[in-house]
Amino acid sequence: MRISEETLEQFSISYPLEKIAPLEQILFLDIETTGFTAKSSYLYLIGCAYYRNRKWRTIQWMAENFNEEAALLKAFFQFSAPYGYLIHFNGNNFDLPFLSQKCRQFDLPYTFDHLEGIDLYKRVSPYKFFLRLPNCKQKTLEQFLGINRTDVFSGGELIGIYHDYLKMPSEFAEKSLFLHNADDLKGMLEVLPMLAYYDMFNDNVRARKVQANTYRDYNGNRRKELLITLTLPTALPQPVSASANGCYFHGSGDEGTLKVPIYEEELKYFYSNYKDYYYLPAEDIALHKSVATFVDKEHRVQASASNCYTRKFSQYLPQWEYLFEPFFKREYKSRELFFELTDEMKRNRAGFTAYANHILSVIVTTF
Repeated sequence: MRISEETLEQFSISYPLEKIAPLEQILFLDIETTGFTAKSSYLYLIGCAYYRNRKWRTIQWMAENFNEEAALLKAFFQFSAPYGYLIHFNGNNFDLPFLSQKCRQFDLPYTFDHLEGIDLYKRVSPYKFFLRLPNCKQKTLEQFLGINRTDVFSGGELIGIYHDYLKMPSEFAEKSLFLHNADDLKGMLEVLPMLAYYDMFNDNVRARKVQANTYRDYNGNRRKELLITLTLPTALPQPVSASANGCYFHGSGDEGTLKVPIYEEELKYFYSNYKDYYYLPAEDIALHKSVATFVDKEHRVQASASNCYTRKFSQYLPQWEYLFEPFFKREYKSRELFFELTDEMKRNRAGFTAYANHILSVIVTTF
């Protein structure tokens, strides 16, 4: 078994990984195999990155023949014993099941139970379309962040190089095998800032400033919008912009801006207990029976769900779930929901923080 260890001098990551766990408790994992299934292919290299004495380091174990798979597994699991967190890229679908099956194959007692797993792919992939990425492969994320790799071989090409290495070991083959895995590990560290997009939708943004703005649309009509300046939980590595349902978001660094249309119109509030109301056709409103009893019978009818409302002209903001009440609609069957932009709401910074996170969730789920 060949072992390669490297200290990554002057290497740092721009993501606050301490948010997840103490750095000394985190281990990064990447493996190399001759195929996709543990039963019909071999494990030939395990690589890890870790933080020790204020520096990032890598350690790799490579099998010099197919009989050293068990030795690789033992070396890795013994090394991982003191750690509490395991970070990988799509390891839930490949690396971890592959290693677990190999342990069962060699009747080894190792599991990942002592490690809390964090799959970078799983955290970033839900935002693929929001970030306008063609896919969420690690190299694609590296390109998105402007990261350049050293190795020139793909994982598939390395399989042929490994077979050649088994037949006739060479310095070129050995360096190529170690380099590809090392670049995968370094790349994993370097794409950590992609977690900032995950944080934006899971750790909650904060409304820092709220103001109304007036502008003219393409037809020259005066429109109003709400501008919400946001503090993002983690600085974004690349600016991002997106829009949906008339709302617009732009984020850069640790600050974001939301633009939300303000609607000035008459909307309806529908009472749920319509059986307790009369509808007054002449006034086009519903009144509670305790009040409407004094209205002549010829000017009132039993209210139904669709006409049991009161009307109000005001300023409204859209919402896509029952976030704020009372909620208003244009018609009974309308799916669009609104809430009134009252003076009290204008002073509700916590409310606008909740509203900003609601709008962001609507935008990201639209893609």
